[in-house]
Amino acid sequence: MPDTAVEAPHQPANKLPRVFYRLAAGDALSTYGSQLDLVALSLFAYEAAGNALGTAGYLVLRLVGGLGGGLVAGRLVARLDRRRLMTGCAAAQALALVVVALAPASARIPVLYPLALILGGAAAVCAVSLRTSIPEMVGADRRARANSLMASCRSTAMVLGFASAGVVVAWAGFRAALLIDAASFVLFGALVLRLPLPTRAAPADGPAAEPEQPTAEADRPAPTAKERRRRWQALIVLRATPVVGAMAGIRLLDAFGSAAHNISLPVFANQSSPGNPAALLGTFWATWAIGNLAAQQLVSRFMLRRGIEPGERGFALGTCLMSACFILVFTDLPTPLFLVVAIGAGLGDGFTEISYTTRIQALADERRGEAFGILASAENVGMGTGMLLSGSLLALLSPLTVVGVSHAVPIVLALGFLVLVSRTRRR
Repeated sequence: MPDTAVEAPHQPANKLPRVFYRLAAGDALSTYGSQLDLVALSLFAYEAAGNALGTAGYLVLRLVGGLGGGLVAGRLVARLDRRRLMTGCAAAQALALVVVALAPASARIPVLYPLALILGGAAAVCAVSLRTSIPEMVGADRRARANSLMASCRSTAMVLGFASAGVVVAWAGFRAALLIDAASFVLFGALVLRLPLPTRAAPADGPAAEPEQPTAEADRPAPTAKERRRRWQALIVLRATPVVGAMAGIRLLDAFGSAAHNISLPVFANQSSPGNPAALLGTFWATWAIGNLAAQQLVSRFMLRRGIEPGERGFALGTCLMSACFILVFTDLPTPLFLVVAIGAGLGDGFTEISYTTRIQALADERRGEAFGILASAENVGMGTGMLLSGSLLALLSPLTVVGVSHAVPIVLALGFLVLVSRTRRR
């Protein structure tokens, strides 16, 4: 099915196509499976290797695969059928999980590590393809609402995946958990393949339309076909759209902070609630999910209805709120304040996700995929280095110190970015 073969059904200006809700549900299902296999395969690697290095090696290779996938995703979404690309990535992840699940005990490590690269790379390419296609699926004027819906469904699925992973693995075993995850990817791929929505901008017969959010980079000419074939295409996009470069840098350091708080939370939970650390972790992530869902409601019910679309400023403010709240989580607050801060962390996280996705989608179709690929690579670099450094620093420093330093840097950069954006708009 070609990318532009099917027209999206007519919808009111403030409504998403009904079939898009099916896509959001399918994406949430695959996200749930991803969190399930992340936990299952981490434990699987630990048991197979007999030490923590097995888990670390698997996670690092998965992030390396995500980095590689992000670097090539822009070129792939520009040249290939995006619907089939997403379906192929889902099928590759499903096949990799089936191979790991059915591998004999003696072959687990030799099989798992190469497949970790496939899982990480395919996930990155699929995510870039989906985000790049959303403006064509729902219309440029509804992309913020679509991103809000996708972020809410995805965050809910993440929490459910993490919360149920231990139960599923304990009750059904590793193989069953991996096969459940593989089935989720198969269902997502089948849904995307039959989705009656366009994924690529139709060729324009007349003059190109003006971008929805004109900024300084909008006046620059789009890269030529020759430029797009160059190996340094990402640098061309960064030069043409410096805002993307700034956001990628902030997202890289923000991902570093995310790795720090994800690694530090279990340590903090054991220190603060040695009798039941799992309850503290579960409470935090459930409350974080409430804040994340509240971000979707804030955007859709209060901002979009007033014609306010989150953009660069929303991205910067959301980053500051999220990082500040994650620092406060580790300050031994009373329970009521702890819950308020957890909601704030989820609110900032969700708002940042919606804001930067919506802003990048304002780029022309031929630049959008490369920009999302840059961001995906930046996030994987930040997450990978953050896991390695934070894990080492926790042996010497307190969780508050590690998380405080890791999240203070993106706050400073986000504030600087906010000042530059405000000055540019005034000019």
